[in-house]
Amino acid sequence: MPVLFAPGVGTAPRLGETSVKICGLTTIADVHAVAAADANYVGFVFFKKSPRNVSVAQARDLAIEVPMGIAKVALVVNATDEFLDEITAAVPLDILQLHGKETPERVSEIKARYGLPVMKAVGVADESDLPALDAYSAVADQLLIDAKPPKNADLPGGNGLSFDWRLIAGREFGVPWMLAGGLTPENVAEAVRMTGTQQVDVSSGVESAPGVKDPARIRRFVKGARS
Repeated sequence: MPVLFAPGVGTAPRLGETSVKICGLTTIADVHAVAAADANYVGFVFFKKSPRNVSVAQARDLAIEVPMGIAKVALVVNATDEFLDEITAAVPLDILQLHGKETPERVSEIKARYGLPVMKAVGVADESDLPALDAYSAVADQLLIDAKPPKNADLPGGNGLSFDWRLIAGREFGVPWMLAGGLTPENVAEAVRMTGTQQVDVSSGVESAPGVKDPARIRRFVKGARS
């Protein structure tokens, strides 16, 4: 089993705890709610079609409110170097999350250019999608294993969809990995039990409306993940 939290890759949970990432924060109140719930990662979405999209300036203001010890993640989709230059110059970040159709070669390019750990999201619907996990684990610092979006979906993630968790139950990929896709306060404990994951990610599952985070659901999600 690889070391889960290498320097600069994430924040260390207490022994035996599941690490939690709350993605799609858009307000200072969201940051405070996530910090109060004792999550390990916060995610800022840079994708205009998403109801959770933030500008670079908004993300900067949010990031400086994040307490020490919580990793700040930028979610981008097929981003150009120019856009990544803009984000990384303005926003204090710990991780870049690539949530588009970036190739393994592109993942390596981004790691080399920015010197930040890279998390690559990989969509899974059935067994035919599993080889991609091995391909990206060879170049990424972490994997985010998400439900594969439907064809012609507007969003690459954050759709509230899950996949058959048995496909990845007990698997190891050579790098730390995080489970996403359709997780909620109601099912996260079962997801952790079934897959053996040590990290989980949620966005729409802790919202009262698209893009509107619910502090009570955030607290319940973190508690459920660690139960």
